[in-house]
Amino acid sequence: MSEAEALELDAGDPGHRELFDVPPAQGGDYPEVAYFAGNSLGLRPRATRTELLEDLDAWAALGVEGHLDAARPWLPYHELLTGPAARLVGALPSETVVMNSLTVNLHLLMVSFYRPTRSRHRIVIEDSAFPSDSYAVRSQARFHGYDAEDAIIRLRPRPGEDCLRTADVVEQLGGDVALVLLGGVNYLTGELMDIPTITAAGHAAGAVVGWDLAHAAGNVPLSLHDWDVDFAAWCSYKYLNSGPGALAGAFVHERHLGGDVPRFEGWWSTEAATRFEMRPESRPPVSADAWQVSNPPIFSMSPVRTSLEIFDKIGIGVLRERSVRLTSYLAGLLSALPLRVITPSDPARRGAQLSLRIEGLKAGELASRLRFEYGVIADAREPDVLRLAPVPLYSTYHDCWRAATALAEAVPAS
Repeated sequence: MSEAEALELDAGDPGHRELFDVPPAQGGDYPEVAYFAGNSLGLRPRATRTELLEDLDAWAALGVEGHLDAARPWLPYHELLTGPAARLVGALPSETVVMNSLTVNLHLLMVSFYRPTRSRHRIVIEDSAFPSDSYAVRSQARFHGYDAEDAIIRLRPRPGEDCLRTADVVEQLGGDVALVLLGGVNYLTGELMDIPTITAAGHAAGAVVGWDLAHAAGNVPLSLHDWDVDFAAWCSYKYLNSGPGALAGAFVHERHLGGDVPRFEGWWSTEAATRFEMRPESRPPVSADAWQVSNPPIFSMSPVRTSLEIFDKIGIGVLRERSVRLTSYLAGLLSALPLRVITPSDPARRGAQLSLRIEGLKAGELASRLRFEYGVIADAREPDVLRLAPVPLYSTYHDCWRAATALAEAVPAS
Protein backbone atom coordinates (compact mmCIF):
# COMPACT_ATOMS: atom_id res chain seq x y z
CA MET A 1 0.00 0.00 0.00
CA SER A 2 1.27 3.47 -0.82
CA GLU A 3 1.93 6.38 1.49
CA ALA A 4 -0.92 8.29 -0.12
CA GLU A 5 -3.34 5.47 0.71
CA ALA A 6 -2.17 5.47 4.34
CA LEU A 7 -2.76 9.22 4.57
CA GLU A 8 -6.21 8.76 3.07
CA LEU A 9 -7.06 6.20 5.75
CA ASP A 10 -5.94 8.67 8.41
CA ALA A 11 -8.23 11.33 6.99
CA GLY A 12 -11.20 9.02 7.41
CA ASP A 13 -10.16 7.47 10.76
CA PRO A 14 -8.03 10.08 12.52
CA GLY A 15 -7.82 9.00 16.17
CA HIS A 16 -6.88 11.57 18.83
CA ARG A 17 -3.22 12.33 18.19
CA GLU A 18 -3.78 16.04 18.82
CA LEU A 19 -4.31 15.30 22.52
CA PHE A 20 -0.73 14.02 22.93
CA ASP A 21 2.85 15.26 22.79
CA VAL A 22 4.58 13.21 20.10
CA PRO A 23 8.40 13.25 20.40
CA PRO A 24 10.53 14.62 17.56
CA ALA A 25 12.19 12.07 15.31
CA GLN A 26 15.95 11.54 15.60
CA GLY A 27 16.20 10.14 12.11
CA GLY A 28 14.26 9.59 8.94
CA ASP A 29 12.23 11.92 6.76
CA TYR A 30 9.48 13.05 9.14
CA PRO A 31 9.50 15.56 12.02
CA GLU A 32 7.74 13.31 14.56
CA VAL A 33 8.46 9.73 15.53
CA ALA A 34 6.19 6.89 14.54
CA TYR A 35 5.67 5.71 18.11
CA PHE A 36 5.00 2.00 18.69
CA ALA A 37 6.21 1.65 22.30
CA GLY A 38 2.98 2.60 24.05
CA ASN A 39 2.84 -0.93 25.45
CA SER A 40 5.96 0.02 27.39
CA LEU A 41 5.40 3.73 28.09
CA GLY A 42 2.50 5.72 26.69
CA LEU A 43 2.88 9.23 25.34
CA ARG A 44 2.11 12.25 27.50
CA PRO A 45 -1.32 13.83 27.16
CA ARG A 46 -0.95 17.55 26.55
CA ALA A 47 -3.34 18.31 29.40
CA THR A 48 -1.09 16.55 31.93
CA ARG A 49 1.36 19.41 32.36
CA THR A 50 -1.34 22.03 32.88
CA GLU A 51 -3.39 19.99 35.32
CA LEU A 52 -0.42 18.75 37.32
CA LEU A 53 0.83 22.33 37.69
CA GLU A 54 -2.63 23.33 38.94
CA ASP A 55 -2.33 20.75 41.71
CA LEU A 56 1.21 21.88 42.51
CA ASP A 57 0.12 25.51 42.64
CA ALA A 58 -2.56 24.61 45.16
CA TRP A 59 0.22 23.41 47.46
CA ALA A 60 2.05 26.72 47.04
CA ALA A 61 -1.07 28.79 47.65
CA LEU A 62 -2.72 26.82 50.44
CA GLY A 63 -0.17 24.66 52.21
CA VAL A 64 -1.85 22.10 54.43
CA GLU A 65 -5.26 23.65 53.80
CA GLY A 66 -5.14 22.17 50.31
CA HIS A 67 -6.40 18.94 51.81
CA LEU A 68 -9.86 20.50 51.96
CA ASP A 69 -9.70 23.82 50.11
CA ALA A 70 -7.87 23.03 46.86
CA ALA A 71 -9.94 23.09 43.68
CA ARG A 72 -9.39 19.34 43.69
CA PRO A 73 -9.12 18.70 47.45
CA TRP A 74 -6.40 16.26 48.40
CA LEU A 75 -8.21 14.42 51.19
CA PRO A 76 -10.73 12.72 48.85
CA TYR A 77 -8.55 13.08 45.73
CA HIS A 78 -8.29 9.35 45.06
CA GLU A 79 -12.06 9.21 44.70
CA LEU A 80 -11.78 11.30 41.53
CA LEU A 81 -10.06 8.33 39.90
CA THR A 82 -12.33 5.58 41.19
CA GLY A 83 -15.30 5.99 38.86
CA PRO A 84 -13.33 6.35 35.61
CA ALA A 85 -11.04 3.45 36.55
CA ALA A 86 -14.02 1.25 37.38
CA ARG A 87 -15.72 2.03 34.07
CA LEU A 88 -12.50 1.27 32.20
CA VAL A 89 -12.20 -2.26 33.61
CA GLY A 90 -15.87 -3.13 33.88
CA ALA A 91 -16.13 -2.95 37.65
CA LEU A 92 -18.23 -1.33 40.34
CA PRO A 93 -16.68 1.77 41.93
CA SER A 94 -16.71 -0.06 45.27
CA GLU A 95 -14.51 -2.77 43.71
CA THR A 96 -11.85 -0.41 42.37
CA VAL A 97 -9.02 1.65 43.79
CA VAL A 98 -5.96 3.40 42.35
CA MET A 99 -2.90 2.99 44.58
CA ASN A 100 0.75 1.95 44.77
CA SER A 101 2.49 0.24 41.86
CA LEU A 102 1.51 -2.95 40.06
CA THR A 103 3.66 -5.52 41.84
CA VAL A 104 3.04 -3.95 45.25
CA ASN A 105 -0.68 -4.31 44.56
CA LEU A 106 -0.24 -7.92 43.49
CA HIS A 107 1.53 -8.68 46.75
CA LEU A 108 -1.14 -6.91 48.83
CA LEU A 109 -3.83 -8.84 47.00
CA MET A 110 -2.03 -12.15 47.37
CA VAL A 111 -1.93 -11.53 51.12
CA SER A 112 -5.70 -11.84 50.89
CA PHE A 113 -6.16 -14.38 48.12
CA TYR A 114 -3.21 -16.74 48.19
CA ARG A 115 -4.05 -18.84 51.24
CA PRO A 116 -2.23 -22.11 50.59
CA THR A 117 -2.60 -25.44 52.32
CA ARG A 118 -0.49 -28.57 51.99
CA SER A 119 -3.02 -30.12 49.65
CA ARG A 120 -3.73 -26.92 47.67
CA HIS A 121 -0.80 -24.54 47.37
CA ARG A 122 0.23 -24.34 43.72
CA ILE A 123 0.14 -21.16 41.61
CA VAL A 124 -0.44 -21.18 37.84
CA ILE A 125 1.24 -18.54 35.67
CA GLU A 126 2.31 -18.45 32.05
CA ASP A 127 5.94 -19.35 31.37
CA SER A 128 6.32 -16.09 29.44
CA ALA A 129 4.87 -14.01 32.28
CA PHE A 130 6.54 -10.68 32.85
CA PRO A 131 9.49 -11.39 35.17
CA SER A 132 8.09 -9.27 38.00
CA ASP A 133 5.04 -11.53 38.21
CA SER A 134 7.27 -14.58 38.28
CA TYR A 135 9.39 -13.09 41.06
CA ALA A 136 6.26 -12.14 43.01
CA VAL A 137 4.60 -15.56 42.99
CA ARG A 138 7.85 -17.37 43.70
CA SER A 139 8.49 -15.15 46.69
CA GLN A 140 4.91 -15.65 47.91
CA ALA A 141 5.31 -19.42 47.72
CA ARG A 142 8.59 -19.24 49.64
CA PHE A 143 7.05 -16.89 52.21
CA HIS A 144 4.43 -19.53 52.96
CA GLY A 145 7.07 -22.23 53.32
CA TYR A 146 6.83 -23.96 49.94
CA ASP A 147 9.47 -24.80 47.36
CA ALA A 148 8.93 -22.36 44.51
CA GLU A 149 10.12 -24.88 41.94
CA ASP A 150 7.35 -27.23 43.00
CA ALA A 151 4.66 -24.68 43.81
CA ILE A 152 4.73 -22.70 40.55
CA ILE A 153 3.12 -24.25 37.46
CA ARG A 154 4.47 -22.49 34.37
CA LEU A 155 2.26 -22.88 31.31
CA ARG A 156 4.05 -23.31 28.00
CA PRO A 157 2.62 -23.31 24.47
CA ARG A 158 2.55 -26.53 22.52
CA PRO A 159 5.77 -27.41 20.65
CA GLY A 160 6.14 -25.22 17.59
CA GLU A 161 3.55 -22.70 18.81
CA ASP A 162 4.04 -19.28 20.39
CA CYS A 163 0.78 -18.72 22.28
CA LEU A 164 -1.23 -20.64 24.84
CA ARG A 165 -4.47 -22.38 23.97
CA THR A 166 -7.35 -21.83 26.37
CA ALA A 167 -8.12 -25.55 26.52
CA ASP A 168 -4.52 -26.28 27.54
CA VAL A 169 -4.70 -23.68 30.31
CA VAL A 170 -7.93 -25.16 31.65
CA GLU A 171 -6.43 -28.66 31.60
CA GLN A 172 -3.71 -27.56 34.04
CA LEU A 173 -6.16 -26.35 36.68
CA GLY A 174 -6.10 -29.32 39.01
CA GLY A 175 -7.22 -29.76 42.58
CA ASP A 176 -3.87 -28.71 44.02
CA VAL A 177 -4.05 -25.22 42.47
CA ALA A 178 -4.69 -22.45 44.98
CA LEU A 179 -4.20 -19.47 42.69
CA VAL A 180 -4.35 -18.74 38.96
CA LEU A 181 -2.53 -15.51 38.12
CA LEU A 182 -2.16 -14.81 34.40
CA GLY A 183 -1.60 -11.76 32.24
CA GLY A 184 -4.77 -10.57 30.54
CA VAL A 185 -2.68 -9.70 27.50
CA ASN A 186 0.70 -11.41 27.39
CA TYR A 187 3.45 -8.80 27.35
CA LEU A 188 5.70 -10.76 24.98
CA THR A 189 3.32 -12.19 22.39
CA GLY A 190 0.41 -9.76 22.67
CA GLU A 191 -2.06 -12.65 23.08
CA LEU A 192 -5.38 -11.67 24.66
CA MET A 193 -6.34 -14.44 27.05
CA ASP A 194 -9.90 -15.73 27.37
CA ILE A 195 -10.42 -14.19 30.77
CA PRO A 196 -14.04 -15.26 31.43
CA THR A 197 -13.50 -18.88 30.37
CA ILE A 198 -10.29 -19.32 32.36
CA THR A 199 -11.79 -17.58 35.39
CA ALA A 200 -14.80 -19.88 35.38
CA ALA A 201 -12.58 -22.93 34.96
CA GLY A 202 -10.35 -21.85 37.83
CA HIS A 203 -13.33 -21.42 40.10
CA ALA A 204 -14.69 -24.83 39.07
CA ALA A 205 -11.35 -26.31 40.12
CA GLY A 206 -11.60 -24.61 43.51
CA ALA A 207 -8.92 -21.99 42.87
CA VAL A 208 -8.87 -18.23 43.29
CA VAL A 209 -8.36 -16.41 39.98
CA GLY A 210 -6.52 -13.10 39.64
CA TRP A 211 -5.32 -11.20 36.58
CA ASP A 212 -2.39 -8.94 35.80
CA LEU A 213 -3.92 -6.40 33.43
CA ALA A 214 -0.79 -4.34 32.78
CA HIS A 215 -1.16 -4.83 29.02
CA ALA A 216 -4.95 -5.09 29.01
CA ALA A 217 -6.21 -2.01 30.88
CA GLY A 218 -6.75 0.76 28.37
CA ASN A 219 -6.08 -1.69 25.55
CA VAL A 220 -9.13 -3.96 25.41
CA PRO A 221 -12.63 -3.82 26.94
CA LEU A 222 -12.87 -5.61 30.28
CA SER A 223 -15.82 -6.79 32.40
CA LEU A 224 -14.15 -7.84 35.64
CA HIS A 225 -17.31 -7.77 37.73
CA ASP A 226 -19.45 -9.74 35.29
CA TRP A 227 -16.64 -12.21 34.61
CA ASP A 228 -16.52 -12.92 38.37
CA VAL A 229 -12.77 -12.28 38.60
CA ASP A 230 -11.59 -12.49 42.21
CA PHE A 231 -8.96 -9.77 41.97
CA ALA A 232 -6.87 -7.91 39.43
CA ALA A 233 -4.16 -5.28 39.23
CA TRP A 234 -2.81 -3.09 36.46
CA CYS A 235 -0.29 -0.34 35.88
CA SER A 236 -1.15 2.97 34.23
CA TYR A 237 2.03 4.01 32.44
CA LYS A 238 1.52 1.87 29.33
CA TYR A 239 -1.77 2.21 27.46
CA LEU A 240 -3.08 4.54 30.18
CA ASN A 241 -0.43 7.17 29.44
CA SER A 242 0.06 8.37 33.02
CA GLY A 243 3.86 8.67 33.05
CA PRO A 244 6.82 6.51 34.06
CA GLY A 245 6.19 4.60 37.27
CA ALA A 246 2.65 5.99 37.55
CA LEU A 247 0.23 4.72 40.15
CA ALA A 248 -1.48 1.41 39.53
CA GLY A 249 -5.02 0.12 39.91
CA ALA A 250 -6.56 -2.76 41.83
CA PHE A 251 -9.86 -4.61 41.68
CA VAL A 252 -11.49 -6.80 44.32
CA HIS A 253 -14.81 -8.43 43.48
CA GLU A 254 -17.69 -7.34 45.69
CA ARG A 255 -18.05 -10.96 46.89
CA HIS A 256 -14.92 -10.37 48.95
CA LEU A 257 -15.77 -6.94 50.34
CA GLY A 258 -16.72 -6.45 53.95
CA GLY A 259 -15.98 -10.02 55.01
CA ASP A 260 -13.17 -11.60 56.96
CA VAL A 261 -10.64 -11.67 54.11
CA PRO A 262 -7.20 -11.03 55.66
CA ARG A 263 -5.48 -7.81 54.62
CA PHE A 264 -2.58 -5.61 55.53
CA GLU A 265 -3.90 -2.30 56.84
CA GLY A 266 -2.71 1.26 57.33
CA TRP A 267 -3.83 4.88 57.62
CA TRP A 268 -5.92 4.93 54.46
CA SER A 269 -7.54 1.50 54.86
CA THR A 270 -9.93 2.75 57.52
CA GLU A 271 -13.21 4.45 56.65
CA ALA A 272 -12.83 8.15 55.86
CA ALA A 273 -15.62 9.28 58.18
CA THR A 274 -13.79 8.08 61.30
CA ARG A 275 -10.17 8.40 60.14
CA PHE A 276 -9.44 11.48 62.20
CA GLU A 277 -10.91 10.06 65.37
CA MET A 278 -7.44 8.54 65.66
CA ARG A 279 -8.60 5.25 67.09
CA PRO A 280 -6.07 2.40 67.30
CA GLU A 281 -8.38 -0.05 65.53
CA SER A 282 -9.10 0.17 61.81
CA ARG A 283 -12.67 0.38 60.57
CA PRO A 284 -12.26 -0.74 56.95
CA PRO A 285 -14.89 0.39 54.45
CA VAL A 286 -16.89 -2.14 52.46
CA SER A 287 -14.93 -1.36 49.30
CA ALA A 288 -11.57 -1.89 47.65
CA ASP A 289 -10.39 1.18 49.57
CA ALA A 290 -9.88 -1.22 52.47
CA TRP A 291 -6.78 -2.50 50.64
CA GLN A 292 -5.13 0.93 50.69
CA VAL A 293 -2.33 1.25 53.18
CA SER A 294 -0.89 4.75 52.92
CA ASN A 295 -2.38 8.11 52.02
CA PRO A 296 -2.29 8.67 48.26
CA PRO A 297 0.46 10.73 46.58
CA ILE A 298 -1.51 13.58 45.02
CA PHE A 299 1.04 14.65 42.43
CA SER A 300 1.33 11.06 41.23
CA MET A 301 -2.44 10.71 41.06
CA SER A 302 -2.87 13.85 38.99
CA PRO A 303 -1.57 12.42 35.66
CA VAL A 304 -3.63 9.27 36.17
CA ARG A 305 -6.77 11.35 36.64
CA THR A 306 -6.00 13.34 33.48
CA SER A 307 -5.56 10.18 31.44
CA LEU A 308 -8.64 8.44 32.81
CA GLU A 309 -10.73 11.46 31.81
CA ILE A 310 -9.61 10.95 28.20
CA PHE A 311 -10.70 7.30 28.25
CA ASP A 312 -13.95 8.22 29.96
CA LYS A 313 -14.73 10.79 27.28
CA ILE A 314 -13.85 8.67 24.24
CA GLY A 315 -14.80 5.22 25.52
CA ILE A 316 -12.79 2.01 25.48
CA GLY A 317 -15.27 0.41 23.05
CA VAL A 318 -14.64 3.10 20.43
CA LEU A 319 -10.90 2.79 20.95
CA ARG A 320 -11.04 -0.98 20.63
CA GLU A 321 -12.78 -0.70 17.26
CA ARG A 322 -10.08 1.61 15.95
CA SER A 323 -7.41 -0.61 17.48
CA VAL A 324 -8.66 -3.61 15.50
CA ARG A 325 -8.65 -1.59 12.26
CA LEU A 326 -5.20 -0.12 12.87
CA THR A 327 -3.55 -3.36 14.02
CA SER A 328 -5.11 -5.31 11.15
CA TYR A 329 -3.76 -2.75 8.69
CA LEU A 330 -0.25 -3.09 10.13
CA ALA A 331 -0.53 -6.89 10.10
CA GLY A 332 -1.41 -6.76 6.41
CA LEU A 333 1.64 -4.63 5.64
CA LEU A 334 3.94 -6.93 7.62
CA SER A 335 2.63 -10.07 5.94
CA ALA A 336 4.67 -9.23 2.86
CA LEU A 337 7.95 -9.04 4.80
CA PRO A 338 10.42 -11.79 5.82
CA LEU A 339 9.20 -11.70 9.42
CA ARG A 340 7.25 -14.05 11.64
CA VAL A 341 4.42 -12.48 13.62
CA ILE A 342 3.99 -14.48 16.82
CA THR A 343 0.86 -12.59 17.94
CA PRO A 344 -2.41 -14.40 17.12
CA SER A 345 -3.75 -13.49 13.68
CA ASP A 346 -7.34 -13.40 14.94
CA PRO A 347 -8.09 -9.80 16.05
CA ALA A 348 -10.31 -11.16 18.83
CA ARG A 349 -7.28 -12.87 20.36
CA ARG A 350 -4.93 -9.89 20.48
CA GLY A 351 -4.77 -6.31 21.67
CA ALA A 352 -2.97 -3.35 20.12
CA GLN A 353 0.30 -5.21 19.65
CA LEU A 354 2.12 -7.25 17.04
CA SER A 355 5.22 -9.11 18.15
CA LEU A 356 7.72 -10.06 15.46
CA ARG A 357 10.36 -12.74 15.72
CA ILE A 358 13.37 -11.59 13.74
CA GLU A 359 15.63 -14.31 12.37
CA GLY A 360 19.35 -13.54 12.24
CA LEU A 361 19.15 -10.11 13.89
CA LYS A 362 19.33 -8.91 17.47
CA ALA A 363 16.11 -7.17 18.42
CA GLY A 364 17.88 -4.34 20.25
CA GLU A 365 20.12 -3.55 17.30
CA LEU A 366 17.15 -3.53 14.94
CA ALA A 367 15.16 -1.25 17.25
CA SER A 368 18.10 1.16 17.43
CA ARG A 369 18.39 1.27 13.67
CA LEU A 370 14.66 1.90 13.28
CA ARG A 371 14.90 4.80 15.72
CA PHE A 372 17.97 6.57 14.41
CA GLU A 373 17.63 5.88 10.69
CA TYR A 374 13.87 5.94 10.24
CA GLY A 375 12.35 7.74 13.22
CA VAL A 376 10.34 4.65 14.23
CA ILE A 377 10.21 3.78 17.95
CA ALA A 378 9.65 0.08 18.63
CA ASP A 379 10.28 -2.07 21.69
CA ALA A 380 12.88 -4.84 21.71
CA ARG A 381 12.78 -8.00 23.81
CA GLU A 382 16.03 -9.83 23.45
CA PRO A 383 17.14 -11.84 21.76
CA ASP A 384 14.83 -11.75 18.76
CA VAL A 385 11.39 -10.23 19.46
CA LEU A 386 10.40 -6.76 18.28
CA ARG A 387 7.09 -5.43 19.62
CA LEU A 388 5.00 -2.89 17.73
CA ALA A 389 1.99 -1.35 19.47
CA PRO A 390 -0.28 0.75 17.23
CA VAL A 391 -2.10 2.60 20.01
CA PRO A 392 -5.54 3.76 18.83
CA LEU A 393 -5.43 7.04 20.75
CA TYR A 394 -2.42 8.49 18.94
CA SER A 395 -1.00 6.08 16.36
CA THR A 396 -1.83 6.59 12.69
CA TYR A 397 -2.04 4.52 9.53
CA HIS A 398 0.86 6.58 8.26
CA ASP A 399 2.88 5.50 11.31
CA CYS A 400 2.13 1.89 10.39
CA TRP A 401 3.18 2.50 6.80
CA ARG A 402 6.43 4.07 8.02
CA ALA A 403 7.18 1.10 10.28
CA ALA A 404 6.53 -1.46 7.56
CA THR A 405 8.56 0.52 5.04
CA ALA A 406 11.48 0.82 7.46
CA LEU A 407 11.37 -2.90 8.29
CA ALA A 408 11.31 -3.78 4.59
CA GLU A 409 14.62 -1.96 4.23
CA ALA A 410 16.20 -2.95 7.54
CA VAL A 411 15.40 -6.68 7.55
CA PRO A 412 17.19 -8.63 4.83
CA ALA A 413 15.20 -11.03 2.68
CA SER A 414 15.74 -14.66 3.70
